[in-house]
Amino acid sequence: MNRSVWAIVTALWSMGSLSVVAAPRPVDRTVNCDILVVGGGLAGVATTYEALLAGRQVCMTELTDWWGGQISSQGTSALDETVGQRTRGIFPRGYAQFREQLIQVSGRDRPGDCWVSLVCFLPQQGHTLLLDMLKDAESEGKGKLHLFPNTVVKSLATNPDGHLITSVRGIQHQPAPEAPPLNTYPLSQTLDDSYTEADSDRFTKTILQFQPPDTGKWVVVEATETGELLALADLPYRLGIDPRSHLEPSSSSEQADPYCTQASTYTFAMQATATPPAHQLPGFYPEYEPFYSFDKPRFAKTPNLVFSYRRIFSVQPGTADEVVNVGDISMQNWGGGNDYGPGTAQDNLILTRDQLLANGQLQDWQGGLRIASLQGGEELAQGYFHWLVAGTTDSKVADHPKQPWPNLKYLQGLESPMGTAHGLSKFPYMRESRRLIGRYSYGYPQGFVITETDVSKQDFRLPYYRNTLSGPDYRNLITRMAGLKTLDVILDRLPLAEVELRTRSRIYPDSVGIGHYPIDFHPCMQLSPPQTPGNQEREGERQGATQTYPYQIPLRAMIPPRINNLLVTGKSIATSHISAATYRVHSFEWSSGAAAGTTAAFTLDQGIYPYQLVENLPRRSPKLEKLQAILNRNQNPTAFPDMSIFNLNWKNW
Repeated sequence: MNRSVWAIVTALWSMGSLSVVAAPRPVDRTVNCDILVVGGGLAGVATTYEALLAGRQVCMTELTDWWGGQISSQGTSALDETVGQRTRGIFPRGYAQFREQLIQVSGRDRPGDCWVSLVCFLPQQGHTLLLDMLKDAESEGKGKLHLFPNTVVKSLATNPDGHLITSVRGIQHQPAPEAPPLNTYPLSQTLDDSYTEADSDRFTKTILQFQPPDTGKWVVVEATETGELLALADLPYRLGIDPRSHLEPSSSSEQADPYCTQASTYTFAMQATATPPAHQLPGFYPEYEPFYSFDKPRFAKTPNLVFSYRRIFSVQPGTADEVVNVGDISMQNWGGGNDYGPGTAQDNLILTRDQLLANGQLQDWQGGLRIASLQGGEELAQGYFHWLVAGTTDSKVADHPKQPWPNLKYLQGLESPMGTAHGLSKFPYMRESRRLIGRYSYGYPQGFVITETDVSKQDFRLPYYRNTLSGPDYRNLITRMAGLKTLDVILDRLPLAEVELRTRSRIYPDSVGIGHYPIDFHPCMQLSPPQTPGNQEREGERQGATQTYPYQIPLRAMIPPRINNLLVTGKSIATSHISAATYRVHSFEWSSGAAAGTTAAFTLDQGIYPYQLVENLPRRSPKLEKLQAILNRNQNPTAFPDMSIFNLNWKNW
């Protein structure tokens, strides 16, 4: 069926003149891949990078036209790191190389002069450097790179028993004739179009079919920002809050709440000016004005700290945090400003399985997001800029009346830092995704998951836990944290009151990567919509916010039930709501992606599926040990130095 015939069929169907659903459009291009990476964020790029170095033919898709996710298309171009990990230089090799190149390109030890990180930079710079790294990896490893920007996945095909993905259908969009260029409109206005196969006034579509080479063997990697393949394949996953238990003792709810995910953020960039530019009041501003705040009195007293918090370009190297120079550029990602936290069934951003089923997306995938909440996040962010320059209210700080700050310019245009005509990031910064429930594993009868108690430094002896948990749950909590004394507690040889809780994270025999960052919450809001006057964060959500011990990324967290040639990486691995709040930052994403790329290449070489590496745990797995040796040899560490069940001196990390 050619395009003109397809257009006629589509038009008749939309008018109700056809009583059956029109046949899918014919495939325009078939592409063979050893490894298909769906999602071009940091985890997807790291997957592709390592697979190319291993000599594999890799296809990578990305909804936007920038590679890197957090550091580019989502605009959060400030590397979240802990001092301990940074000063010891314990990062996966690709991340360390990327970080060093940012410093070299800027010619400064502290690019950007921000205070949230040592490395802050322009988003397009991150995209460009990553693209160069991928091309270098292709050359060095003699692999083959196929990049598909502006591309979404529409459907999956599996073999008859559903255990293998046999092909993946995608849609790539380009500007239609006489239409404005890409990135003219915000995502809320284009997302539905991107997932619709018919050409439109804005986009011309190319239908792609990804499939394995002649061997019939390939690995598909889920690396999207919202766990799209988990929903498309109808795999088990969680969203939002997990019920309180001995595994998730700081949970804010006794029951699961899939609607309360962490807030997302549309970032934008603004520049300090010598004189006030013209500012236009957005028509929607009054609706959002009651939300905005500097959050704390010290920021209200010294607003320059809000600017320098994520300053991504500094005119004068070494500028102090309290100083803003004319020409400096700041990326805004502020809790009381552009954090958008819908948390009810009426406005949740990432749709649940029941919601997807109800609106037909399990049959006709449209991205799995609520368009109205995307638009709400966009408006909140643009309104926040107007509040900065002209607002006189503050919803949380009363001691320091808000003063206008007119000498700021909102940067927009295709050549602006965010690369969009509207000035917002191309995709919102996603702090939480659909979270895989891993397949059954020894000790995990409900499916593998990384929980709060596996990584948290929380003092679980606090009265809060004794008073909030049931007696059996509290006993199970202390037993779980007893470390080498666990058996003594189980056998009642050691009273609960005398148990010395372990001071390290859980150590996994199948670790394939590392991470370290605080459990950092940006909670959802109690009422709908989030900007409702007087609205508050969901009560108790920050109970779990604390420091963590250095932790590992177990391979079991990346292996889904049922589908054997699918790996999950990035923010969609098997974590709980609380542990996901640390398993989401830049270096973790890279480490998990490096693990996915290396594992995919290794299992193809060995002629096995990823689950076979861990199916017999806790017994030894020689092939798993071989994979771990490859990772470590390639400077993709699977453990921090001196990480051992016998080393209890982790408190100072």
